[in-house]
Amino acid sequence: MPTSQDMTTDLDPGLLDALQHQVAVFARRAEQTRLGGTGQLRNSMDRAAYLLLNRLDQEGPMGVKALAAGMGIDSSTVTRQVAPLVDTGLVKRTSHPEDGRAVVLQLSPRGQARLEEVRSSRRELMAQVTDGWTEAERESFCTLLTRFNSALSARQAGLPPVERETERDTETTPAS
Repeated sequence: MPTSQDMTTDLDPGLLDALQHQVAVFARRAEQTRLGGTGQLRNSMDRAAYLLLNRLDQEGPMGVKALAAGMGIDSSTVTRQVAPLVDTGLVKRTSHPEDGRAVVLQLSPRGQARLEEVRSSRRELMAQVTDGWTEAERESFCTLLTRFNSALSARQAGLPPVERETERDTETTPAS
């Protein structure tokens, strides 16, 4: 089985250095701005809240374990991150229809409205940041970023490279 070192011998070290540097710069810029959007909504929703609300919107009501599994994080982390969203009325906790002991989380109407405000603001930010790009360049960047994120996710999950390719092919980009 080839080692990491073996896999990089045919690749341009300068290009890999430039790539890792640009990823580090992107991560710093993304955290600094939180890619929060424009206007009054800038920096108005943290990353964890946005990702949780977005997942509930895309996939519908679900339990904490399913939400955690879908996001690749621990159930205790989801519970901790969802608590303020429930407190502020963005997420509703209800009993599971078939098992009253289980809790189901769902986006509230207020959460749906808030999520759409944030999405709209972030769309505007993406339009501004990519101003001057062609539609094909935006699509290519989105495709490559999705592929990159999928590969990182698969690596974190410990999937072998062949399975990583399969996961990448099934990964979808969230609608905004």
